[in-house]
Order: sequence, then C-alpha cells, then structure tokens
Amino acid sequence: MEWDSTARRDVTGPVIVAVDDDFRVRESIESLFESAGYKPALFASADEFLRSGMLTHAACVITDVRMPGIDGIELQRRIREANPFLPVIFISAHISVETRQLALGGGAVEFLYKPFDAAELLRVVQAALSKSR
Repeated sequence: MEWDSTARRDVTGPVIVAVDDDFRVRESIESLFESAGYKPALFASADEFLRSGMLTHAACVITDVRMPGIDGIELQRRIREANPFLPVIFISAHISVETRQLALGGGAVEFLYKPFDAAELLRVVQAALSKSR
C-alpha cells in the first residue's frame, strides 16, 4: 500500500520511508516495519517522495540506488540539503564499490545488498533512529 495519511492510524511509531521502484521490495518493507510498530510510507520513485511533503515527517529513509528519474544518490543529496540529520539507508541489487562509497561518503548510515535480510534492515534502522534522537 502506498502512503496514505488516513491509513494505519493504529500505528504510532516513527515514519519509515521506503523509496524503491520494485513493488515487492516496498511490500516487504511495509510488512516488516508495520509488524515492528513503525509507520511505513512507500514511494515508487524519488520524485513521488519529494513531491509528497513526507520529507518533513520521515524519521528514516530507505532507498534503492537505481530508479527511474532521480536516482538514490541524488535523492540522498536532496535530503541532506533539506535535513542533514535524517538517516538514509541504501538497499541495492547493483553491487558497485564506487556507488557504495558515494552513498556512504554522502552520509548514508548503511548500504545493504538485495536480497536484504529483514532482521538486519530492522536492526540498522533501529540503530539509526536511536543515534538521530
């Protein structure tokens, strides 16, 4: 389910944003974070996320690297301009040392590879949230 401000009223945890053009990945992240008590907000593209106004509500952003339109590295740059303390975590199926270094050098908390381990992603997000508080 994509972001809907009226949905998930029973979930009061922090908003975890997932930006990925793969519906299955967004669905996985939604299920994982809802079950952990977080409020997932899902977006199929960086453009969609940036236009949504959710940047000011997000506690953490999980993004893919390769997406149509704005890629994950550019999304991270724009997030840093708007909110330098918002944790960004990358997940990608495209293994590139250069891209990983760009992401981490740009301030990403972590760079995980797809298929990602759900427990590891949850742990990384929880650690990022506790650091950013």
